[in-house]
Formats: sequence, C-alpha cells, structure tokens
Amino acid sequence: MERIREIGMRLGIGPTCDAFGVARASYYRWLRPKAKARGRSLRALSAEERQQVLEVLHAEEYADLAPAAVFARLLDTGVYHCSERTMYRILAASGEVRERRDQLRHPQYEKPELLARRPNELWSWDITKLKGPVKWTYFYLYVILDVFSRYVVGWMVAYRESAALAEKLIEASCRRQGIGRGQLTVHADRGSSMKSKVVALLLSDLGVAKSHSRPHVSNDNPYSESHFKTLKYRPSFPDRFGCLEDARQVCGALFAWYNGEHYHSGLGLMTPEDVHFGLAEGKRERRAEVLAQAYAAHPERFVRGVPSPAELPREVWINKPVAVAGNSLTGKPQDNEIVAPGADMEVVFEAKEEIVGVLH
Repeated sequence: MERIREIGMRLGIGPTCDAFGVARASYYRWLRPKAKARGRSLRALSAEERQQVLEVLHAEEYADLAPAAVFARLLDTGVYHCSERTMYRILAASGEVRERRDQLRHPQYEKPELLARRPNELWSWDITKLKGPVKWTYFYLYVILDVFSRYVVGWMVAYRESAALAEKLIEASCRRQGIGRGQLTVHADRGSSMKSKVVALLLSDLGVAKSHSRPHVSNDNPYSESHFKTLKYRPSFPDRFGCLEDARQVCGALFAWYNGEHYHSGLGLMTPEDVHFGLAEGKRERRAEVLAQAYAAHPERFVRGVPSPAELPREVWINKPVAVAGNSLTGKPQDNEIVAPGADMEVVFEAKEEIVGVLH
C-alpha cells in the first residue's frame, strides 16, 4: 500500500491500483485510521449489580411476574435497580427469556431412503381422483407401482377412498406377485388410507415393510406422481368419466398400454413389462446387434464408433443418500416367482349391493 501511495502521487491512484491489481476501495480503506476497540459503557451495571438484579427476579415473590410488573412493584416500595429493558437483557443473557406455555412440537420425520435392485423389492402406491360425469363428483383410482420396473402390479377404481379397499388391493397384489415375507417394502404418502391401522396390520401379517413420505414433502413419492401425470397426459384420457364402469374400462386400456407398450425413458426405452419379467436383457442384446449391423453398413455415419443401446437400470432410489451419490451399485435383477405377462389378473370385489373396485 505504501508503494501505491508513493507512485500514485505521480501517476494517479486509479491507474496505480489497476497496475498492482488492488481495488481502489481497499487502498482508501487502508488510509482510514483504524477504529479503536469499543470499551465498556460507563452506564453499564457492574457484575455485582447484575447479579443482584437476577437474585431479585428469582425471589419467590417475583418469580412468576413479568419484568414490567417487577419494575413497577419495586418502584412502589421505593427501590430502583435498573430499567425494565435492562431486566430483560439480564434474563436473556442467563437464558431465561422464553415462551413459558407448552408449545406444540412437531416430530422430526426421517427422510425415507429406499433402494430397489430388482422387481418386487419396492412398491409405491397412491390414490388420485378422476372427475365424474357432473361437477363435484369423483371416482378414486388406486395404483400400486413397482419402483424398479415401473410395472403396475395392481389398480382399482372405486366410489370412495377407503382403507378396507386398499387392504384388499394390497393383499391381492402381493398374492398375485408371489411376495414372500421380508421381500418387499411398500412406500406411500401420509393419506388417511395409507396410514390406516387396517393397512398397517395387513402389511405386518404379510411380512411387508412399510414406509411413508414426510409431511408436506412432494418429492418423497415421485414415481407414483410421475405415473399419474403420464396417464393423465395421454390423448385418450378423458376430462370426465360417465360412470364407474366407464372409468374402469378406460383405465384398463391405459394400464395395458402403459405396462406393455410404453417405452419408458427411465428403463432404457424398455417397457415396464420387459423389465418386470426379465425380458429386457434379451431385447437389449437384439438392439445391440441391429446397431452393430447399421454401423458395419455405414461406419462413416457414426463418428463415435459403434453405437450401443441405452443402459438398463441396476438400482433405483427414493432419496438417494449423499454418501452413495455417484457410486455405481451393480446389483442385477434376479428371478422372482411372479406371474407371467398376459395372465388373467382381474379380481372383482363385491361389497353388499355394489361393485366397489376392479384389481389388475
């Protein structure tokens, strides 16, 4: 800085600072005299006086009074220690200024961190509304989705949202997919049906672990939400459904398309059915052969060498932990005892005088 001041007197401060790579503000700040450390105010209470005030506030007759009331009562008795504001400062320094009433404390919810490396290891389920024939009427679509393969293992359309219907849907889906004890985790949000005791007891009886999203966190159940968006953005998805049977018929066609014909970007452009039933590896090999033939015929068109098909998923996370981010787990899908594609998967539940849902 001294050198800048010497040269700057001849060439100017601005050009000199630029030549030395020093900001002019830094130079002028260096010129200002250093501020002296602020000493203790003469008006401040001594340590003995502060302790005396604290003892008065702790006295039995003043312990349940606000500092304002203590200040006024002391004045009435002819005593003055300090101002009301100083009493608050002394209490705050001792950690004694807080809300005395019982306050509602929200529990700390743990972020769900779930991993799937094969089909029927992690399911996600949710319920969405379908608009009925007139305003303010709705049907309820229940969908259970395999997170690894994105395959819809069970669905139902009903007049209402019900824990009893959800119980039947989950039980039938587990039976059809041959789920064993300790094999599966079912994830859902915190809706009334999802958190119901009926569903919890069923999962416990089946040996299925349960997981729930955190309250008011929209991305803890992303696969079900993304699936609903895919369905509702289909051109064939109507704005309203004429009746319950109409909703079941339309949804049945949509799920058949989704499971068997929809090339999913998250599955290496395979269908959920291909991944769920172990057909994806063979299809990927055949795609690789086609691409190799195309390369052999016109290598000049492929500047990066022999093309390869998109990779198949090896692991799928809900909230991947930071500790394993970037690591590649190489677990491969394993064969499970599940029903073959195309098998009859329709179950009708009767409830008194009405049909309440259809399961696929």
